[in-house]
Amino acid sequence: MSIQNIKTLTDNSTFDIELRKIADKVINDERINDKDALTLYEKAELGFLGILANYIREKKHGDKTYFNKNFHIEPTNICIYSCKFCSYVRKIGQEGAWEYSIEDILKTVESYKGTGVTEVHIVGGVHPKRDLYYYGEMMQKIKKIIPNIHIKAFTAVELEYMIKKAKLSLEDGLSKLKEYGLDSIPGGGAEIFHPDIRKEICDEKASTDMWLTIHETAHKVGIPSNATILYGHVENYEHRVHHMSKLRELQDKTKGFKTYIPLKFRKENNSMSHIGEVTSIEDLKNFAVSRIYLDNFPHLKAYWPSIGRNIAQLSLSFGVDDIDGTIDDSTKIYSMAGAEDQNPKMTTNDLVKLIKDVKRIPIERDTLYNVINTF
Repeated sequence: MSIQNIKTLTDNSTFDIELRKIADKVINDERINDKDALTLYEKAELGFLGILANYIREKKHGDKTYFNKNFHIEPTNICIYSCKFCSYVRKIGQEGAWEYSIEDILKTVESYKGTGVTEVHIVGGVHPKRDLYYYGEMMQKIKKIIPNIHIKAFTAVELEYMIKKAKLSLEDGLSKLKEYGLDSIPGGGAEIFHPDIRKEICDEKASTDMWLTIHETAHKVGIPSNATILYGHVENYEHRVHHMSKLRELQDKTKGFKTYIPLKFRKENNSMSHIGEVTSIEDLKNFAVSRIYLDNFPHLKAYWPSIGRNIAQLSLSFGVDDIDGTIDDSTKIYSMAGAEDQNPKMTTNDLVKLIKDVKRIPIERDTLYNVINTF
């Protein structure tokens, strides 16, 4: 979408003046403000949002669409917290609980030797008996099996607990984890930053300030990270904008975030099931506004197990330039919550076809977006 096409659309005398001013900001590389973002959510039609978001996406990345070869390990779903939106958590001894030993995990890692995977993604419940040193040993042993693998592990919620349990400061704890082999941290646990919503859906877990402080400290010690939002439940548009404003402010300061990942609330098997789920149109709207607002985030990711393959494919026209990776049937967080894909696994060929079918260029990347292969 060219600048001229955007101007042709907005120069119509009947076009909303507020939306025209926002489009002008986008064309002129000016940052939109919180009020602008709220206006986009409340007034803009989906087609208009897609035009602006795709313009930014193509300016940053052209038709390149990134993915990686990864697999997930979820060491345990036993957790000290009981977030209302979570379909995953179990308590010790409860039916459906699991806690894999380090030996169990290493067997999984062994199965990926020689397959070309570049990343292992490790998240799970906050187990009451496992601390930084336990997971440090696990990471050391993983890297003995696949020395060059990138370990992206532990949400801020997990990190807060394991570092506190080890009686270390955040900086010392994160530095120690880096020594053990931690290469980056994912964006989970952010949920919604606004205190009213956080109190309602996940009051027990790490606070907004703690989540942001952990990521800021990680960036300080040289550990890059991602950021997420859990949307589509009891929040409103103002809460989403507030959430993104906190992230944009921290990114201005540290430049340590690699990608932003909107995660859709799925309703099965949790105490918020009565709320239902937002539509696919809302998914695409949220991607688009995220891309327009978060001008200092280099990448926007659609996590395909959360929204399904078809919407992930459509999202590539609404600002998204990354659709995560092969996953390899090893994550249960979304399948337990009722996602369409109960066996989340795609091969490299599957991902390449999905991207090429919408006339984009598939790029296999590593975790830090270094290009491995162009298809």
